[in-house]
Parts: sequence; structure tokens; C-alpha cells
Amino acid sequence: MSLDLDRARSAFADSLDGTVGIEEEFAVLDAATLDMVPRFEELRDAAAADDVLAGSVAGELISSEIEIRSGAGRDVHDAISRQRSVRERLFALAAERGIVLGATGTHPWADYREQRNIDTEHYRRVVDDLQYVARRNNTFALHVHVGVRGADRAVRVCDRLRPVLPTLLALGANSPFLEGRDSGLHSVRTQTFTKSFPRCGVPDAYGGWTSYQEYLELLVATGSIVEGTQVWWSVRPHLAFGTVEVRISDVQATAGESEELAALTVACVLQAARDEADGVPFEDPARRLVEENVWRAIRYGMDGRLIDWERRAEEPAAASVERLLRWTAPVRAEQRIDPAFPERNGAQRQRDALAREGSLREVFAAVVEETRRTYAPTLEEVPTP
Repeated sequence: MSLDLDRARSAFADSLDGTVGIEEEFAVLDAATLDMVPRFEELRDAAAADDVLAGSVAGELISSEIEIRSGAGRDVHDAISRQRSVRERLFALAAERGIVLGATGTHPWADYREQRNIDTEHYRRVVDDLQYVARRNNTFALHVHVGVRGADRAVRVCDRLRPVLPTLLALGANSPFLEGRDSGLHSVRTQTFTKSFPRCGVPDAYGGWTSYQEYLELLVATGSIVEGTQVWWSVRPHLAFGTVEVRISDVQATAGESEELAALTVACVLQAARDEADGVPFEDPARRLVEENVWRAIRYGMDGRLIDWERRAEEPAAASVERLLRWTAPVRAEQRIDPAFPERNGAQRQRDALAREGSLREVFAAVVEETRRTYAPTLEEVPTP
């Protein structure tokens, strides 16, 4: 598969500002045991008979994972409406087969060595290339696409979003458990995926399309990549869709949190795009500084403190979120985005529950039921085979 950068630039030239796509990744679980089970292909084939699901279901690296996509919504509200319909259909389809879907960034006890990789050209290439790094990656995320017209502008919007990434990560941290224990982290998904995959995490600032294109061409010329999706930055210009894609967040335990976090992410992209168009001064922080805050978000989440590099001072993560809300206020007012998050995020609630219950299985069972109840509220009961 070749990388057609002229076509990619045309995709941005034809893009519409403010269109939104939402992607949510779920663990495929046995309803009785809550173990991960390799039944993606079964769900995909069953979804083919549903006109809505057929074009919305996608595979990921492992057969015990499934992704649903809203498609291109006119705005975030349209994208959320589309995603709600897809969720209801997928959760019902899964329930008919004794399957439930998990929405935490990692599964609390699954053994990655037991997971089967799906058989597609892209993922065969990923596994052949990355080996242990790919096989070890059993993670589940929330990705948000926002249309940004113009390739130069899209790259510069990505540059402006780099320092925002740690705040979004801390706010949506939802993966404290891995391999049967408390990892001590708030987003062990980010540590497992973002810190292991090449060309992942916080990108450099490129300043415009020419520089970014030269970087991609160098990767192709040196045999490092053959397609754009092998560049896994936490914020990136999506070459096929003509969007800015933000990929920093864990999948969310509840539908409400997923929608609110997606909406805030959209507001960040649109505010950055507006600031770029208006010539608002911006100095790209060094990657090492942004990564310092990424680590704090991974380790401490909303319990911790992030660094305001302009003031060179620490602040509670909650204060960083408030600064984000103040910055995006103009766009949020226009887009009718007024996010409200629970007092405790997914990682905090899971750790609170573990302290009360003492059992990872009981905690995860409660989270899975909360996911079912909020992502598919009309699905009253999941039958056990």
C-alpha cells in the first residue's frame, strides 16, 4: 500500500471545518466470565445484516476487540446522535450471542499472550513489524476526528494541541488495572500503547504541511512506514479523512463521559483552529515539556498536579481542566458545548470501588454493567448462555 500525499493534501482542501467523527473501542467479553473472547469476526459478520452497523463496525489489532464509528457528523451533536444509534445496535447484537462489551482502557486481568490478532493485511504488517510491542497492546481508546480545512492549517492546529493532550488524558483516565493487579497508574493504557509504539505519543511541532510531508516521505524512503496509519501520534492529521484526529483518551466507562469528553475535545480542536486563523500568538513547547505532563497524567490522573509551563508552576489537574474550559469558551458557546463531568473519573471510581470491594472481578463486573446501562439504555438485561 502506497502513501499518496498529494491525495492527502486534497482531502484537507476538500474538508469542512467542524465535521466530527467519534470512534470507540470496546473489549469483547464472555457474558458469564467477563474474560476477553476472540469473537470480533462473529460480531462483524452478524453486523453485515444491519444497514447501520455494517458500515460502522471495524476491527482492531485483536479479535477480542471491536470498534464502532459514528461516521462524519455535521457537528459534535450529530456525531453523538449517530454514535448512540450504533451503540444500541451493537450492544443488542452482542447480547443475543452471550457477549458483553467492556469500556475500560485495559482489561483488568486478561493475559495478552492468549489474545489472537485479527487477520488483515494492515494488522499482519503491524504484528510482523512490531512483534512483542504489537502483541502486548491490548488497549481500548476513544478517538475524535474534527474536520479542518487546509493541510497547512491542520498541521498547525495539531501543533497548538500538543500541550492540551495531558489535560485531556488526565480528565479521561480510565485504566488503573492490568494483569490482575492495581498498576498504580491512572492510565496504564497510555503507558502500554503510547510509550511502546514507535511514532506515538506527543509529536514534534511541524509548523506546516511541507515539513510534515517531508517527515512522512523520509519515513517511506527509509522503509520505516508504507501507510499513514503507521504514524500513531496522539494528535495527527488524518490523511484519508482530512481531519485532525485526537487519540489521547482512554475509552470511557459511561456513555455520558464519552460524549462529554468527545465534545470537549472537539472544542479544543475548533478553538485551536480559530486561534490559528486569527493569528493568536503561540509558542510551541518543547516535546520534553509536554511529555513531562503526559507522565503526570498517566501516573496520577485527576489526583495529581500538572505543570503550567507559561508560569513554570504546578497546579492541580482540576485547575488545568478549568483553564481548558476558559480557553475554549468562545467556541463552546457557539457549538452549544457545555461539558459536565462526574466528580470522580473512571480510574478514580474503580480504585475507590476496589478499596471497598477488595475484588477486581466485582469492580469490573460493576463497570461492565454501568457501561451496558449507559451505552445501551434500552437493553434491559444481558442474557447469560
